[in-house]
Amino acid sequence: MFKDYNMNQLVLPLDVEIKLQENDIAFSIHQLVESIPSEAFAPFLQQTGCPAYHPRMMLKLILCGYTQSAFSGRRIEDLTKDSLRMMWLAQGYQPSYRTINRFRVHPLTKELLRQCFVQFRCQLVKEDLIAQEAIFIDGTKIEANANKFTFVWKRSIEKYEASLVEKSNQLYEELLQQQIIPAIEQEVETQLSITELKQVAEKLEEVVADYTERIEQSEEAQERKQLRSERKTPKQQWKQVNEWITRKQKYEQDFAIFGKRNSYAKAGTLYRQRKVDIEPVFGCLKANLGFTHFSVLGQSKVENEIGFALMAVNLRKYGRKRKFSANFSTHTSKNRNHLMRFRFFVWTRTIYVPASSYD
Repeated sequence: MFKDYNMNQLVLPLDVEIKLQENDIAFSIHQLVESIPSEAFAPFLQQTGCPAYHPRMMLKLILCGYTQSAFSGRRIEDLTKDSLRMMWLAQGYQPSYRTINRFRVHPLTKELLRQCFVQFRCQLVKEDLIAQEAIFIDGTKIEANANKFTFVWKRSIEKYEASLVEKSNQLYEELLQQQIIPAIEQEVETQLSITELKQVAEKLEEVVADYTERIEQSEEAQERKQLRSERKTPKQQWKQVNEWITRKQKYEQDFAIFGKRNSYAKAGTLYRQRKVDIEPVFGCLKANLGFTHFSVLGQSKVENEIGFALMAVNLRKYGRKRKFSANFSTHTSKNRNHLMRFRFFVWTRTIYVPASSYD
């Protein structure tokens, strides 16, 4: 016997809130954003143009999206169409990814995030979840597409260095033949050292500077155009030599680390132990939430995005705490010690720092 299942039967839609679980994270997000004073949203109000989405709704949607590890505007837009909690928070609205991205990097959003951290901290203090006097300052690095456990192979470095030596020698011979730079006294005839490459870069920089000066002094458009065309090649060569210098320095560091080994990992045992012991909060940000790189450019925009990411970590921990509190009794000291060990991010003096919890 099967339960009744009929796709042709008309079903009246119910309020989405009824379908959410009692301690769903959407309620925590809603409660947090609603606790922000209305005065904080006043700068967003405009008297002209098409009515905008309410900043409270946009803030809730982005926070909820980040708690679900959805960091792109398109992904958050998709969630407003198929996620129950996002449908409820949006109340049927479906803002486009462009609107979501614009709000995320808006300069005024930074103040809303600050208010989020202030209200969240007040809520934690009220519920006796953190110690007001215990604040620990720590930091971490979040890079673009960073892989901390990539292996570096000695054979590959040797191959890349040989290619660099061949290209640098070829360029040096061409510069000598074209009389662009004078000859440089080499320590080793087979390759140019870092010091010698820096000398080549300095000579090329002088050539580029000479062309630039002639262009500025010239009053004829045709002559300036010709000089810019002639300057293009030495300028590209100068940039290329500077890149080779950086790469050659890195290769020397790699060979020093190799020693007698054939490979090494970028993240050693010490770094992995530090990540576990000293950086559990940032470890949650990267490993659990999956936030490993930024999707925006510019310091102010990055500050907004890291604010959303850190608050998302807070909300996930707070939501987990509420679920534990609903399943276990907190009257006994045994259960209390089990439930109340959490570390949250707070925003102090425009800096994000983790605040310690206590029993």
